[in-house]
Amino acid sequence: MHITVCLSQQKPDPWQQGLQAALPEADVRIWQPGAPAADHAVVWSPPQAFFDEQTQLKAVFNTGAGVDALLAARIAPGTRIVRLDDAGMSVQMAEYVCHAVIRHFREFDAYEADVKAGRWSYRKPRLRTDFPVGVMGLGVLGERVARALTVFDFPVHGWSRTAKAIEGVVCHSGEDRLDGFLSQCRVLVNLLPLTPQTENILNRRTLGLLRPEGYLINVARGAHLVEDDLLVLLDSGHLAGATLDVFRTEPLPAGHGFWNHPKITVTPHTSARTLREESIAQIVRKIRAVERGEPIAGEVDRQRGY
Repeated sequence: MHITVCLSQQKPDPWQQGLQAALPEADVRIWQPGAPAADHAVVWSPPQAFFDEQTQLKAVFNTGAGVDALLAARIAPGTRIVRLDDAGMSVQMAEYVCHAVIRHFREFDAYEADVKAGRWSYRKPRLRTDFPVGVMGLGVLGERVARALTVFDFPVHGWSRTAKAIEGVVCHSGEDRLDGFLSQCRVLVNLLPLTPQTENILNRRTLGLLRPEGYLINVARGAHLVEDDLLVLLDSGHLAGATLDVFRTEPLPAGHGFWNHPKITVTPHTSARTLREESIAQIVRKIRAVERGEPIAGEVDRQRGY
């Protein structure tokens, strides 16, 4: 069995070494142009030249949850595309989102500004019932986030394209229920996969449906958000603020309007990082299952885009 590793923005050597140790019977190599044909590939944002050469692959295993870059590539029709189910990312995402929600709800940004100015301030406690949180996308990460938010007694709503049932979460599904879902939320968390149907879904119309002084947390993909529309809604006062971890261009360009906006918190795409050891263990299990002809979780439906 031959496995090739092709990773952009990551060091491939530790992945190659970890995969080789876990699959001693396999030949695991880092891809270079002109490399021999492989049975499986472990990738992150590989160049099109990789797929132009490796047309015989049984499966491509993505080292993250988002597969939009792979779906934009030209990959042989018979090649299976497989994403990570979790591999330690869901707990990180729950941490990040809960921190962002609580920081906004408790007005810690305002307290921090007062402390820096030498002011000892007091703000009237807010009611959680006035801050219903909506989670868009109820996959592995979205469900974990929604469940985590219920622990803090926020009213939690969830929206997905297909029907889901999560204890403690009011679940909405389907395009015809999206507007109703949004209108019930004051805080909106985006965890949707990026597909042609969800690109630009966070725009002036949809974000305008949130309750007054709404708050956006985007931890999915930058292309979900129409950036100028967010700025308009923030400057008009309809939205109270936003926490953004993902952007259309990364790194976020110098001079971008998000950097110093007083109502925006920026983090450098760090809400949930891939944990290499856990990811390798999961990928190895799936490679062995594919070789045995067994079904695997995380296989991407190319038509749906996730």
